[in-house]
Parts: sequence; C-alpha cells; structure tokens
Amino acid sequence: MTNTVAILGCGWLGFPLAKVLMADGRQIQGSTTSEEKLGMLTKAGIHPFLISLSEDGIEGDIQAFLSNVDALVINVPPKLRGHHTENYIKKMQLLHAAIRSSKVKKLIFISSTSVYGDIDGEVTEKTMPEPVTESGKQLLVSEDIFRSDSALKATIIRFGGLIGPDRHPVTMLSGRKNLSNGNAPINLIHLDDCIKIISEILKKDWWGETLNGVYPYHPTKQQYYASKALRKGLQVPDYKTNSPKKGKIVSSHILTSVKHFKFTTTL
Repeated sequence: MTNTVAILGCGWLGFPLAKVLMADGRQIQGSTTSEEKLGMLTKAGIHPFLISLSEDGIEGDIQAFLSNVDALVINVPPKLRGHHTENYIKKMQLLHAAIRSSKVKKLIFISSTSVYGDIDGEVTEKTMPEPVTESGKQLLVSEDIFRSDSALKATIIRFGGLIGPDRHPVTMLSGRKNLSNGNAPINLIHLDDCIKIISEILKKDWWGETLNGVYPYHPTKQQYYASKALRKGLQVPDYKTNSPKKGKIVSSHILTSVKHFKFTTTL
C-alpha cells in the first residue's frame, strides 16, 4: 500500500482527501499557501508545509515536502478566470523539475474536462481534446509534462464541475436571466466521488492512466438547475428558449468498464 502521500494543495478537495487517506492508515504531508492554515493541518494530523508555486519559482522547502513520499497528488488548479492571468505551464515545469530532483516516482495530476472544449456528443478518454479556454489549453500541456516523463508513473484525472459542501453552481446561477446552452447536458462530480477515485488509484496502483471523473447523470442544464434551485429555495435560473447547442456528455470507459468503479454520491 502507498503509505506516505504528499498532497500539494490542501484546500477544498485536498484537505478532506487527506483526512480520508489518514483514516486508511496513510501518513500525509500537505501543503498550503496560507501561513494561517498550517495550524489547522497540524491539528488534523497532517505534516504541514508552506509551499507557493509561481512562474518565477517555488517558495518553501519543496524538497523536504517531497522527501520520503510514496506518491504525490498535484491539486493546484490554474488561476486563469476573470482578471487572473498566469503562466500555469511554467509553474508545472518548475514543479516537474523539483520532482525529478526528488525520489518521487508516482503522482496524480488533477486536471479538468475543460481540455475537451466545446465538443458535441459523447466524450471518453479516447476522445482527442480540443480546448478553447486558456485554462483548458494550459492544463492539457501541463498534463503531458508529467505523462511524457518515462521516469514517472503519472495518472491524470480530468474532473468535471466540482460540487459538494458549500459549493454548487446553482447558487451562482440563481436569479440570472437569458442564460445560454440550457439544452446542454451537465457534467458534474461530487467531492466524495473525487476522493473515492483518488483513493482507489492509490489503493489499487492505477498508474499510467488518463481518467475522466464525471458522474454518469446528464440531464440538461435547464432541467437540473431548475430542480436544484427549487429544492434549495432559490430563484430558478432563466435560460434562453432558443438554445440549440447539443453539448458534450463526458463519460469514463476506463473507470466504469475496465476498472469497474462505482460512483456513490448522487447529484
């Protein structure tokens, strides 16, 4: 079993992941960019590190963070929305160089289904990505930094839209008018299933894979968000009546067909 796991980014996903892995008997080294969170990590039983990645370098003792580690989880999303701009690829190149200077040989890179862009129809791991957003483009290049390194056993997880405690798109969509693509399907995944997928990779040595992590339930955005808004007592989002876009349905043939993985948390 993978006994010591380093989680780069103990935030919304990384922190609860760490607690689940510790409950399975693993030791966790976790990083944060916030000095205030170091105490929280220590209190939870995580060996804490203050690590900050930028395109100019890595602040913090990255080699100590990577030492005596059986596997690394890279959970650092690009900051490329709104007014945020960064060279995420450069950050991952610097991280890759640090990994090559360590003894880490197994890693999980958290990516996104945004690498598939605006493809219509069913999308599986065999589908050629066609990213259209800057985030999707930089993630796709970053995936290959780790995947193409023959010295590493890298598994890439392309998660759909993340939902869970205190995080659901309907809260931002509530009350908005004339939204587009109401007939396009949703591609979401709950935090609990994200953690379960990562846990299974570590437990069963699913290395060298590229996996889509999306719950197999794809109603239209208009149907789904109207239902969720009503359940939460929120104003139903309004979509344009003329919304011809078919949209993509992301599925994972590897997880469900080859690995026999069962999603457990309903949306």
